[in-house]
Amino acid sequence: VSLLLPMAARRVVDGFATSDVEILDSYFAAAVAIALVFALGTAARYFIVTRLGERVVADIRTAAAQIPGIVVEVRQEENGPTSGKPVSLELQVLRDEPLAASTARLQAAADEIRARMQTIGGFVDIDDTLPLSGIEWQLSVDRAVATRFGADVLSVGNAVQLVTGGVKLGTYRPEDADDELDIRIRYLPGYRHLDQLDGLTVETAQGGVPLSHFVERKAAPRVGSISRTDLKRTATVRADVEDGLLVDAQVQALRDSFAAQPLQIQGVALLFRGEDEDQRESQNFLIKAFVAALFVMLVILVTQFNSFYQSALILSAVLFSTAAVLAGLMLMGEPFGIVMSGVGVISLAGIVVNNNIVLIDTYNVLRRAGLEPMDAVLRTGAQRLRPVLMTTATTILGLLPMVLQLNIDLFSRDISYGAPSSQWWVQLAAAVAGGLAFATPITLLLTPTLLAWRDRRRAARRSPPAAQGEPQASGA
Repeated sequence: VSLLLPMAARRVVDGFATSDVEILDSYFAAAVAIALVFALGTAARYFIVTRLGERVVADIRTAAAQIPGIVVEVRQEENGPTSGKPVSLELQVLRDEPLAASTARLQAAADEIRARMQTIGGFVDIDDTLPLSGIEWQLSVDRAVATRFGADVLSVGNAVQLVTGGVKLGTYRPEDADDELDIRIRYLPGYRHLDQLDGLTVETAQGGVPLSHFVERKAAPRVGSISRTDLKRTATVRADVEDGLLVDAQVQALRDSFAAQPLQIQGVALLFRGEDEDQRESQNFLIKAFVAALFVMLVILVTQFNSFYQSALILSAVLFSTAAVLAGLMLMGEPFGIVMSGVGVISLAGIVVNNNIVLIDTYNVLRRAGLEPMDAVLRTGAQRLRPVLMTTATTILGLLPMVLQLNIDLFSRDISYGAPSSQWWVQLAAAVAGGLAFATPITLLLTPTLLAWRDRRRAARRSPPAAQGEPQASGA
């Protein structure tokens, strides 16, 4: 959805570009006008795109549910490669048993999972990979009896193919085609039915012999495909979540349900796959990367400052920035994504420590110049306040278009909102921008305070105790 700037805001921006004081009274007016446009764009996207899209999806689901005999799934457009449904539970049969028994066991477990999903609520388009209910006819040949009649399995198969797909006689390639066509022979449509199998005969040396003499026809459950993992029979139950609900919250609700009451079907193991498995793998990788980054930074800082206290004080900004990321995401209404938000936390750790490095390095220089701890703290704040604030402000302003999902075309003076290219980076930009906005004031206040506190305590321990006064002698 592309929203052009309103006429009033456009005139303000034009005045800002041409420095026309009659149109633009101050930079503040331009900032207020652009902020107003951003707010209007956010509201428009929520009510026009999000709410309207949710209503369309709900209407399609309601209409499709009234059509018997078909299953309709409504999926919104996904950015990037398709990854299937977000909620995926894999069932594994732990026992070695016949195919029909394992299929029945998996079907019962899948039905129980469906029932739990419906009880919890919030799951839509629930399906599984088990074959649809149905039967198939199997023909069992008694080889001993067939041998007495002079028949074999090949002749039986050819006779049955006359009723089904036909016996292949050869191939033919038309002049206007690149692929060959099969030439098959089979019965006319009126004779291709199930009862015809009982009347088939096989030509042998003794004449025509009915198949019913040595072939048994029986019905069996139909199995379209068989899935195995580590030689175990498996099936998968998949589901989507309703709009406005988090996948992680729904998966956690399922985990809590199975933790309180395990699966009732014996001999079946339950594994969580899909997005939950991908998130756990990404989480383990990001935790290791975060710890490795902190260790490398600690080694460099200790080498530079020759002080474990000051190095730990610099890295304390990482703790404050992590809490600031959560506060920023809450303010923006964005969920904490394992990948993008996790990368944002790691990136922010490398940014916020720079503020502490600048403050501590200036403080050390002033202390070596002979200033007292309190004077050095005040001078450090006065000298480094503006660089720290300007660096933070420019970083946040540079990330705002991604945070607000804006594409700004300076040449045509057009702002498009909710573009696919900007939706990828919302959580990452919101994590960095929100973390900087909350962590910078804490850093400016806390770091100098802790520096002065440590030096004053050290000075107090080194100074000798005050001398006791001599007792005064009383007059005669």
